[in-house]
Order: sequence, then C-alpha cells, then structure tokens
Amino acid sequence: MLEVSNLACSRGDHPLFTDLSFTLEAGELLQVQGENGKGKTSLLRTLCGFMQPVAGEIRWRGENVEELDEDYFAELLYLGHHNAIKDELNALENLQISAGLAGIELGEKEAVAALRRMGLKGREHLPVKVLSQGQRRRAALARMLVSDAPLWVLDEPLTALDVGAVGLIQELLGEHLARDGMVIFTTHQPLVVEGVELRRLVLS
Repeated sequence: MLEVSNLACSRGDHPLFTDLSFTLEAGELLQVQGENGKGKTSLLRTLCGFMQPVAGEIRWRGENVEELDEDYFAELLYLGHHNAIKDELNALENLQISAGLAGIELGEKEAVAALRRMGLKGREHLPVKVLSQGQRRRAALARMLVSDAPLWVLDEPLTALDVGAVGLIQELLGEHLARDGMVIFTTHQPLVVEGVELRRLVLS
C-alpha cells in the first residue's frame, strides 16, 4: 500500500497544495485531477523522489520511503510527460537501456515482442528521431510491458496517442491491476479500464 499523509508541496515560494492525504492499494486506479498549476505533476514527481515535499510523509508497505530509499524506487515505474528516450538510438536500444537502468535484464527477443505489441513492428531498429510523435510515445510506453514494478506513476500517458493506442494502454493497465498492481496517473483524455473503478483525487 502507498500512504500519503499531510503532504505539502511548493514550487519556489508558491504553495501548490497542503495537508494532502490519500492511500492507494493493490488493484486500484487513481486519477489526479485539477486545474493547470495546481500541482498534479509535482505530486507525481514527489512520489517518485524527484521533488522534496515541504511537509508530510510518504509510506510504502508501512515504511517511510526516505528510509526505504532504493528498495522503494525498485518497486516503482515512472513515465513522465516527456518520453525520456534518445533520438539517436532506435526503439529497441532505448527499451533495453531503460530496462537495464531499472535493473531488468531484457533480451532482444523480449524487447522486440514488447515493441511489436505496442504497434511498432518493423520500426524496432529505426532511429527514434524518424518516428512520429505517436510512435515515439509508444516506444516510451513499452516500458510498461517489461516492468515488474507494482506501483506505476504515469504523467499524461495518453499524450500523442491515437484511438487504437489508447485502447491498448487501457488494456495494459487492466492487466497490471489484475496482477494486484496499482496506478496513479494524470490525463486530460478519457481513460476507462474495464471492470475497474476509477478513483479521483482532485487538487484545488
């Protein structure tokens, strides 16, 4: 379980939110909502350790994440608004490198299978810089297929995706949640996972 208690975050001298508390349990899907500038991305980045909260506590499996350190981050997959892939490398190389950084030993066969499921068959060995924006996003999101992390933190995962790709992401989320995974995410697009109740956390 992920537990957030009395969390407060700011950007510079500007407070974003205070006294924020919520929990996220196995099999749950939580969407963070709010107007622009209310701290949605900042909350996700704080959960991932990229930002330090002004106050409050984040606990994972009952322990403070600051004490768990790398043991917590090893159980977390973060996909940000930006793709975080290198244009000069191909989709296969990008996926294998990102998996390696997460401590996952990913063979070429498994990586190719993941990219093909993401709709990139025939483009696995092309430099990312020649792919469309939607294809680049698919290449980045392929990390979802090779990660065994139970906690997924996704910032605008549907950006630049067509209807077919959105359906695939919803399918992958459903599979992850069925394995007792958990997901916290932001999106400006409709996202529905069949058989899963969507919880909402509104920052105001």
